[in-house]
Amino acid sequence: MGASTGTSPIVTRFAPSPTGFLHIGGARTALFNWLYARHTGGTFLLRIEDTDRVRSTQPAIEAILDGLKWLGIDWDGEAVFQFARAERHAEVAHELLARGHAYKCFATAEELEAMRAEQKAKGLPLRYDGRWRDRDPSEAPEGAPFVVRLKAPREGAVTIEDQVQGAVTVQNAELDDMVLLRSDGTPTYMLAVVVDDHDMGVTHVIRGDDHLNNAFRQLALIRAMGWPEPVYAHVPLIHGADGAKLSKRHGALGVEAYRDEMGLLPEAVCNYLLRLGWGHGDAEIISREQAIEWFDLAGIGRSPSRFDFKKLENLNGHYMRETDDARLAELARPRVEPLLGRDLSVGESDLLLRSMPFIKPRAKDLLELADGALFLFRTRPIIMDEKAASLLEGHALDLLAAAHRALAAVGSWDAASLEAAVRDVADASGVGLGKVAQPLRAALTGRTTSPGIFDVLALLGREESLGRLTDRLQPAAAE
Repeated sequence: MGASTGTSPIVTRFAPSPTGFLHIGGARTALFNWLYARHTGGTFLLRIEDTDRVRSTQPAIEAILDGLKWLGIDWDGEAVFQFARAERHAEVAHELLARGHAYKCFATAEELEAMRAEQKAKGLPLRYDGRWRDRDPSEAPEGAPFVVRLKAPREGAVTIEDQVQGAVTVQNAELDDMVLLRSDGTPTYMLAVVVDDHDMGVTHVIRGDDHLNNAFRQLALIRAMGWPEPVYAHVPLIHGADGAKLSKRHGALGVEAYRDEMGLLPEAVCNYLLRLGWGHGDAEIISREQAIEWFDLAGIGRSPSRFDFKKLENLNGHYMRETDDARLAELARPRVEPLLGRDLSVGESDLLLRSMPFIKPRAKDLLELADGALFLFRTRPIIMDEKAASLLEGHALDLLAAAHRALAAVGSWDAASLEAAVRDVADASGVGLGKVAQPLRAALTGRTTSPGIFDVLALLGREESLGRLTDRLQPAAAE
């Protein structure tokens, strides 16, 4: 579908239930709706479907809003809260009653249970049998509780021209008369969704294909009210790498887990979610601007996508390398400080920033970035890990002592001068450069992996570098 659908502007919406945090599937639905609205110059609305008063929580609402903001998904106008509109929902149900498109059903819970048991015994589909559809309410005992049901069409079929699934047809006989108002007068989810979509002017309903069956039930209600029908696009759900429905073990976590626990960048998560079920040629790395320019419903595939953590990690690594050093340092600092158990000084914050070009190429996420920067801020004598300590034995200590003497004599403490001095040591000792670099790395960082050893020396500076080498060469004095 192109950038316009005629005269009326396009309005999409994302409508999460705040019974949990913003999970990754919901984030993709929000992204697709947002992109389609931005691509077409339309409007993207947010509705919080908080009608489940027992399970809806304020922390979940805040987490959903926070997750959307982190992903850079902004909505137009104020968020709509569904529960606050209950009177309007009920008003529509009473209007349908007055028009003869709905009716009062006085069937008791026991009667409905017996009806379902009989249907089950006969192998029939479990659905309401319409026993009060054509009865006069006066037949019910006075003051008896009732629900309001939609008088859905029973003959013929309905076809939805879904923008993703294609033409989907359901026989009206397969749909029962759904409840619009419960016996306490409160509206059901089905009623509330339809009324809200209409009142908010939603033109395109883009959502998971687990809602496809709901579309036929909701369409019956839309037609009974004589309202404009939305364009439907039901997107296949996300599966795990093993092809099973996405669960927590696959990555069906809240968006905050990707940000806080995995240390991913929002642009990487968005790029990955965009490519989960949508494509534009062979493009893999897609900027926000390109996504808005290219996104259309025709690019959404009909098959479920498979969530692949490795691909997400690789994509995040790409964005880490492309990200501005100042922004990365700002994101790394609150992760470095808890690991150190203290705040960084102004000078240390500057050092963190200067280290980014050397550390970020090795990090696939912010956790690795912070961990990779830790050696810069360790207090002497630095703690050695087991593998690093094993590199500082025997002949390695002789090479380290020679390197220490050569480095102490370097006039200009820059990477080129430092490299020349260490190469001279390797040549004079008749060994490869790595044989000198390995004990140097261990002594300077306490680890066996780090940025290039000459970059490490330049970052630490003369005094700190020589001090750390002295600590290893004179361990008794350092303790």
